[in-house]
Amino acid sequence: MKIGIGKRFQEETKHTRDGLDTGELDWTAKPKPYKTYRDASRIALPRAKGLVDITLDQCLRLRWSVRTFSPESLTLNDLSYILWASTGIRDTIDDFEFRTAPSAGALYPIESYIVANRVEGLSKGIYHYSVKNHELEELKLGDFSSDVAAAALDQGMCAEAAVVIIWSAMIERSKWKYGQRCYRYLYLDVGHIAQNLALAAVSLGLGSCQIAAFFDDEVNTMVGINGSDECVLYMSVIGVPQKG
Repeated sequence: MKIGIGKRFQEETKHTRDGLDTGELDWTAKPKPYKTYRDASRIALPRAKGLVDITLDQCLRLRWSVRTFSPESLTLNDLSYILWASTGIRDTIDDFEFRTAPSAGALYPIESYIVANRVEGLSKGIYHYSVKNHELEELKLGDFSSDVAAAALDQGMCAEAAVVIIWSAMIERSKWKYGQRCYRYLYLDVGHIAQNLALAAVSLGLGSCQIAAFFDDEVNTMVGINGSDECVLYMSVIGVPQKG
C-alpha cells in the first residue's frame, strides 16, 4: 500500500534522540523578522482599544463560527484591535518585541493581509498589516469581495463579511532554524493567531469564521505572493453578525 505524502511528512520530520540536528545556526543568514512594502501608501491605525467589561470566560462561551453578516461596517478601531490582538506587539523589553501570540523560536513567520470590504474611514482594497509600526500598507484599491469569495471555493460569507483576513507564511523565516520540521510549526503558529482573532472579535461584539478551504494559487495571486517562498495558509472572515 502506497504511503501518502502526509504520512511520509509526519514520519520524516519526527524528532528522535539519535537524529536531532545539533549544528550551530548561521546567524548571518537569519531572515528579517518583518516584511515591509517600502513604496506602499501607509494608513495609521488608532491605538488598539478593546472592551473592558467582558471576561475571557465569556468570550470562550460566546465564540462560534459566524457565517452570516449584516451590512454594517467595522470601525477602524475594531480592525486595529483585532490585528493587534491576533499578532501585534504587546511589549518591548531590551529591544526584544513580545507579541500577543506564541511562535516557535519567536520567529513569527506569519504575515497578515486584509481584504477590506466595509471599514469606516478605509477604502475598499487589499492591505498588508505592518506589525512593527501597527499600520496598514496599501497594496491594491478596489472591490475584491467577489474575488475573495470565488477564491475561497465560492463561500459567499467572504463577500458578505466586512473584512477578510488572509494569513501567509514566510517559510524561510522558520526554516532557517527548524529545517523541514518548520512546516509543522507554521500551522501551529497560524492557529494561535486565529484563535486570538476569534476571541478578540467576540470581545468587540463581532463574529468570525476561520477558513482553510480555498484555491491556494488564486489567493496567493490575489495578495501578490508567489506561493513558494511565501504561501497562504489560512483565512478568517469578520463582521457584525446578522440578527434573527
